[in-house]
Amino acid sequence: MATEELTPRTYGNFRKPRSSGLRGLSLGATMLLFAGMIAVVLATLISIWVALALAMSFAVVLAPLAVKDRHGRTLMQRGAVRLAWWRTTKSGGHLYRSGPLGRSGYGTCELPGLAAASKLTEARDGYGRPFAMVTTPATGHHAVVISCNPDGAALVDERQVDTWVAHWGQWLSALSAEPGLVAASVTVETAPDSGVRLQQEIAANTAPDAPDLASSMLNEVVTDYFAGSAQITTRIALTYSGAARPGSPRRSAEDMAVHIGTRLPGLTAGLSMTGAGTAVPMTATELAEAVRVAYDPAVAPLVEEAQATGGTGLTWSEAGPMAAQEAWAHYRHDGAFSVTWAMTEAPQGEVFSNVLTGLVQPNRDIARKRVTLLYRPHTRAESARVVQQDYKNALFSAQQSQIGQARDDAEVTAARRTTEEQAQGHGVIRFGMLITATVNSAEELPKAAAAVDHLAPAARIAVRPVYGSQSAAFAAALPLGLVLPLHTALPQTVRDAM
Repeated sequence: MATEELTPRTYGNFRKPRSSGLRGLSLGATMLLFAGMIAVVLATLISIWVALALAMSFAVVLAPLAVKDRHGRTLMQRGAVRLAWWRTTKSGGHLYRSGPLGRSGYGTCELPGLAAASKLTEARDGYGRPFAMVTTPATGHHAVVISCNPDGAALVDERQVDTWVAHWGQWLSALSAEPGLVAASVTVETAPDSGVRLQQEIAANTAPDAPDLASSMLNEVVTDYFAGSAQITTRIALTYSGAARPGSPRRSAEDMAVHIGTRLPGLTAGLSMTGAGTAVPMTATELAEAVRVAYDPAVAPLVEEAQATGGTGLTWSEAGPMAAQEAWAHYRHDGAFSVTWAMTEAPQGEVFSNVLTGLVQPNRDIARKRVTLLYRPHTRAESARVVQQDYKNALFSAQQSQIGQARDDAEVTAARRTTEEQAQGHGVIRFGMLITATVNSAEELPKAAAAVDHLAPAARIAVRPVYGSQSAAFAAALPLGLVLPLHTALPQTVRDAM
């Protein structure tokens, strides 16, 4: 009897679009270089010293745009972050106080930072299920959060895992055709288990006349079993735009609630084949509780106890912290300290489906860890334009070198493969990653940083702390549907050109 040999499947070709400039320079730096060369040539008609002075001036201006660190950030970008941080600290924007003695108004605990003006409403989808919708007025976005209960890959054969990954890729690809959708995120959060749910489950199922041996054993389980265990939650946030479309005005929150409610049943049904388990939209109270625990982890046992006795009744105006203070490299919120890292380089080469397993698993050096994958799908028309431009840029970079390099040839081959896959109907999606580590004291921050520095290379990614923007990065890592590129002072196209 012949047996089929199963070869482990690999994944890869995660491409960052190549620069359209000369020798790795951005488009703006290349244009400035050509302008400087023309100006120097014309200046030689006047005086060689004038031309030399002009050349040195252009070199000083061009250097901040050309010199990059190992994460691909130029000196100008780093200087802009320093300047923005200086302005924030001078104006007191890094401090937040709420509650009865705060400045949020009416003694409430509104969310700080980017989510300060957000509003939470609740509606019902096509199945009659209540769902929470987070509205961000600054961008006109409306987000819905789906709670998942994945089964995990333990004791699951390779064929089933490949099936899950294939359906997940298909689900992500379908987002490019989702009407009005601009972004999606997947948040996997690990936290210590308080043992409250175990106590309540055992208390509810213990008979009054149980034998002493059984009662003693159950009491021992309640006391010792949850020690060292972890609680893992997975949430998917989908962000829709209420912007005006051709022939129709800007849509209100009520209109978007109807639109999202009709789309949710199909989206949650599509997740059933991805290994996400039971996918249901989160209610307004559940989302407020999750955000409240994220800003103040000490209340997690109290929230679980209240959930078992009728609910907490938390509202959106009570989900924020009482106090928060942003530092250059960390973020203090209530009684906890957090550091957020951003991915600067995707996995290189081919990887297996479990490449992120170690990163999302609980870690004993980090009290609470949140790994958020951020997705922004391109439309069909944008996908064709992006991959074609990337292929042209790869060819241009390869032709600049007189001696062919293997890396340039590999870039051209990968770009061509991407164009072929897009032509066959595959979707193109931008993605990033945020990693937030939360600890109980400032003394534990170095240990958490060392743990992330160890986990990131094992996941084949490069990360860097989000210096000067820890508050914004912390909020973006939460399942709130925030799209960071749309909250910056400079448009995305200008930043890409620089």
